[in-house]
Amino acid sequence: MNIVVLVKQVPDSSAERSLRSDDNTVDRESANNVINEMDEYAIEEALKLQEAHGGEVTLLSMGPERATEAIRKGLQMGPDKGVHIVDDALAGSCALATSKVLAAALRTLSPDLILCGAEATDARGQVVPQMVAERLGAPALTGTRKLTVDGTSLTAERQTEEGYEVLTASTPAVVSVWDTINEPRFPSFKGIMAAKKKPIQTLTLADLGIAADEVGATGASTAVVEHSKRPPRAAGTRVEDSGEGGLALVEFLSSEKFV
Repeated sequence: MNIVVLVKQVPDSSAERSLRSDDNTVDRESANNVINEMDEYAIEEALKLQEAHGGEVTLLSMGPERATEAIRKGLQMGPDKGVHIVDDALAGSCALATSKVLAAALRTLSPDLILCGAEATDARGQVVPQMVAERLGAPALTGTRKLTVDGTSLTAERQTEEGYEVLTASTPAVVSVWDTINEPRFPSFKGIMAAKKKPIQTLTLADLGIAADEVGATGASTAVVEHSKRPPRAAGTRVEDSGEGGLALVEFLSSEKFV
C-alpha cells in the first residue's frame, strides 16, 4: 500500500503567536516552529497500516525551506521518505491554493491512501483535507477516530459531538484523523539517526505546472485586512452583600441578558 501523509510546520501552540504588521499573516520567522501535532497521529496510523499491509509511507509538506525540519521530525518516527514543495511564490497561500498545490503533487505520487490531521493548529480551518479530496475526485473520510483497511475497502468511524458515524469507501481516498485514533510512537535513537539519511524530494511550482499568480497572496481568495491584540482581561463586578445581594445578582444577570 502506497500511503502519503500530509504534514505541516506550524508555530508552537504552547507559545505566544502573533500576526505580522505588514501583511497580517502569521509571524513564523520569530516563532518556535514544530510539526503540526495532529499530523503525528496521521503518521502513526500510516505506520500501523504499513506494518499490517506492507508498502511505503511518504511524507508530503508544502512550506518554506525551514519546513524540511518538520519532515525530518516526522521521518524519525519511521516513514520511508519525504517530498517538500517549496517555492517563494507560495508565501501567503490560502486554503484553496494550498489544496491545489497539494493535489497536484499527490497526482505525481499516485497514493492508495492519503492521511492527514483533521486540522492544523495555526489556522484551525479543517477544510484542506476535503478540498484536496474534491480536487482529486476521491472520497473524503474526515474526522476519523478509527480506520480499518481490508484490501481496497476502507471503514472509518467519524467522531461527532453525539458519538460517531460509520463511513465506507474504496481507495484511493483521503482520511483526516483526530488525536483519538491512536498514540504516536516516540522516535528511537535508531530512527532519529536513520531520518538524517532518508531522501527528501523537492518540488517547485514549475514542476507541478502551476503558475505563480495562482498561489500566494496574489492568488489568495481570502485575506486578513486588520488585526489587533486581545484586550487585557477586565476586572469582574463585585457586590458586597448587605442584605440585597440576591437582587443585585439578578439585576446583573438581567443586564447581561442571562435571564
